[in-house]
Amino acid sequence: MKRKHRWGLLLLAMAGISSMTACHGSRGLEEFSIPEEFDTTKNYEITFWAKNDTNKTQTQIYRDAIEGFTALYPNVTVNLRLYTDYGRIYNDVITNIATGTTPNVCITYPDHIATYLTGDNVVVPLDALMTDEDYGLGGSRLLFDAPKVSEIVPQFLFECSFQEHCYALPFMRSTEACYINKDFVEALGYTVPEKLTWDFIWEVSDAATAKDADGNYLVNGQKVMIPFIYKSTDNMMIQMLKQKNAGYSNADGTIEIFNPVTTNLLYEIAEHVKIDAFSTFKISSYPANFLNAGQCVFAVDSTAGATWMGTNAPLSDISEEALVDFQTVVLPVPQFDTEHPQMISQGPSVCIFNKSNPQEVLASWLFMQYLLTNEVQIAYAQTEGYVPVTTKAQKSSVYQEYLAQMGADNDMHYDVKIKAAKLLLENMENTFVTPVFNGSASLRDAAGQMIENVTKSIRRGETVDDAYMEKLTADVTSLYRLNQKGAAVGGRAELGKLPQAAVVLLGTLGITWLGIIAYVSHEVIKKKKKS
Repeated sequence: MKRKHRWGLLLLAMAGISSMTACHGSRGLEEFSIPEEFDTTKNYEITFWAKNDTNKTQTQIYRDAIEGFTALYPNVTVNLRLYTDYGRIYNDVITNIATGTTPNVCITYPDHIATYLTGDNVVVPLDALMTDEDYGLGGSRLLFDAPKVSEIVPQFLFECSFQEHCYALPFMRSTEACYINKDFVEALGYTVPEKLTWDFIWEVSDAATAKDADGNYLVNGQKVMIPFIYKSTDNMMIQMLKQKNAGYSNADGTIEIFNPVTTNLLYEIAEHVKIDAFSTFKISSYPANFLNAGQCVFAVDSTAGATWMGTNAPLSDISEEALVDFQTVVLPVPQFDTEHPQMISQGPSVCIFNKSNPQEVLASWLFMQYLLTNEVQIAYAQTEGYVPVTTKAQKSSVYQEYLAQMGADNDMHYDVKIKAAKLLLENMENTFVTPVFNGSASLRDAAGQMIENVTKSIRRGETVDDAYMEKLTADVTSLYRLNQKGAAVGGRAELGKLPQAAVVLLGTLGITWLGIIAYVSHEVIKKKKKS
C-alpha cells in the first residue's frame, strides 16, 4: 500500500506540473467570439492593472470610473491594481501569461503587447468587437455614451494596429516637448526661435558652459549647470533618425539602427558631452529638477510631464529655497528640418486578455470602452499634459473651456501644462510611431542605451572612436538579443531577459522534474537490489 501511495503522489505531482506547463502562454484557450448578448443575470469579477506616478488625482479618476461603470453594470466587480512603472506591468504580465493568471484589462504599450502575442489567444483582437452593432464602439446596447470608431483620433488608433489586427485602444496620448528657460537663452545673447533646431540647441548649450575664474557658471552664477538634459534617450535617438530619414526598423522586425547616420549622431553628442553641455536623466536625474533650480537651459521631457516644469509647477519636486523664478517656453523637440517636423507619439493604450468565459471578456470590453467616455478622458487629461484620444472629448465644450482658461491658476489650468497639451493638439499630423513587433521594446531600449553608453564613456575620459563604436554595436546587440534569428540583418528581435518570477517558476519546474527522475531511479535501483 505504501508503494501505491508513493506512486499516487508521484502521478499527482506530474499532473500538477503538466497543468502548469500547459497553461504557458495560455495555450488551450479558444479564440474569443462575441456572445449574442451580455448576461446581466450573472456576476463577473475583472482585474484592471493601471499605472500612475503616485498621483492621487489620477488614482481617484480610476476609482470614479470604476464606480460609474459598476453603477451601470452592478453585476461586474472591477478590482484595481496600481503600478508606478510600465515596465513592472510588462514584467508581471509576462510572468502571469506563464501561469495563466493575466489581468482582464491592462494599461500598456503596443511594443509590450507584441510580446504578449507570442502566446496563443492571449490578447483579444478588437476588430470584431469595435464594429459590433450591439456592443461595439458606440453600440446600440451600451448603457453609456461611448465614442464611435470614427471619433477616435486615427493616428492614435493606428498605433494600436499591428500584425493585421487591432489589439488595443489608445487611452491617453502625449509627445515630447522642450521646456526652455527663456531668461537664460536671452542672457546668453540669443532669442528663442519659433521652431527649434538641433544646431540652435547645441550652440546655446555649448555657450552656457562658460565659467568665471572661481569656477561658477556665468549664466547662473552657480557651481552646477547642465545646459541640455534629455529625459528619454530612446526617444531622442528614434526622433533624430526619423528626422534624418535614416533606418531604425521595419514592421517585419528588420533592424536598421546600426548605420552610419546613427554613428555620426553619437559622435556629435559625444562632442557636446566633452564640454559638459549635455547629459541624460539616467545619468544626472530629472530634467525638471535642474530646470526649476536654474541649473538647466533646455529640458526635454514628455508633454505629460509638464506639471513638473517651471517656476510655478504644481508638482515641482525641489525645495522652495532652490526654486528659481524664470520664464518657461514650451516648444516641440528640436528638428533637423523645421519645414518637415517629426515628433514621436506616445502614451498608454489599453488591451484585454482572453479568458475561458466569453462573458467575462465581454465585461472587460465594456469597461475598456468606458475608459474612453468624455468623463474619464477629460478628467484624466486635466491632470497632466496628456490629450484625450477621441475627437468627441477634444471638441467637447468642457475640454475647450479647460484649454481656454490657460493660466487662470497654477493647478488645473497651469499654463505650461496646457501649452504642452496644445503643442500636441496642433502637431498631431507631424507625429509618428515606431513599428511594433516581438522585440520592438528591446530595440527601443537599445536605441537609448547607445546614447547613455557614449555619454558615460566620455564623462569617464574614455576614447570614443571607430573601434569603440564597433564594440558598442556588438555589446548592445548582445545585451538586447538583437542578433537572435538574424535580427541584426533582417530577422526579428526576441524578448530580452525574463522577469525574475518567470525565471523562478521555470527553475522550480526544472528542479521538480529532476526530483522526479531521481525518485524513479532510486525506486528502480531498490527493486533491482531486492530481486
